[in-house]
Amino acid sequence: MAGVVSGRTILVAGASSGMGRATALAAAAEGGSLLLLGRDQAKLKAVAAEIRGIAPDRPAVVIAVDAADAAGLEAALAPHAGAIDIVVNSIGTNIVKRAFGELTAESWAGMVDANLNAAFNLTRAVVPGMRGRGQGLIIHIASVAARRPDRSGAAYQATKAGVMALSHAVMEEEREHGLRLTVILPGMTDTPLLDKRPVPVPAEARQKALQPEDVAAACLFVMALPPRAHVAEIMLQPSRS
Repeated sequence: MAGVVSGRTILVAGASSGMGRATALAAAAEGGSLLLLGRDQAKLKAVAAEIRGIAPDRPAVVIAVDAADAAGLEAALAPHAGAIDIVVNSIGTNIVKRAFGELTAESWAGMVDANLNAAFNLTRAVVPGMRGRGQGLIIHIASVAARRPDRSGAAYQATKAGVMALSHAVMEEEREHGLRLTVILPGMTDTPLLDKRPVPVPAEARQKALQPEDVAAACLFVMALPPRAHVAEIMLQPSRS
């Protein structure tokens, strides 16, 4: 039986670990052809090897580039831009010194680059090709912190809120061209990002956290919907606190 994304080309940005890796593997298992984008070529190749084990007839393409580099990203995606059906942007980072009083101009700019500029650059790179084909789906993975104040840091909350606003705004402009944009807002998820918290996360809390595969399942749900259906955003949180 054909998978829910059979025959579609899916670009996963931030595919080397965590939610991106889980989404890439899930999409490959459901028949998708994967483009894996990230900065760490070795880790991307490792994910590509996992995909070969799932779908030997559909080898994943590795694209090693920093999405915050607009010119570099555009050049790297140029050979594929017209063929991308779905984008999942799972790029995101945080810093240990995240309290407002600890932020510097440099650390703030770095967070804007990594979390918000990367999302903008990815969206700008793929929208023309999707518009030309009259269809396309972009899923940005932000954070529940974009909606609910917490102690994740001013730069993290501001940039993730920006990703959420970007998704909604572009949807309003591009819906007439057949594009759909969804933003997923996960709560605490057991990914390498937890290791950047100022205070280590207890093992018990990690056990109660979402897993990357949970976020991947939400992405696959959105991908499986017919073009007539649009999900603006999904807030996904652990069921136990």
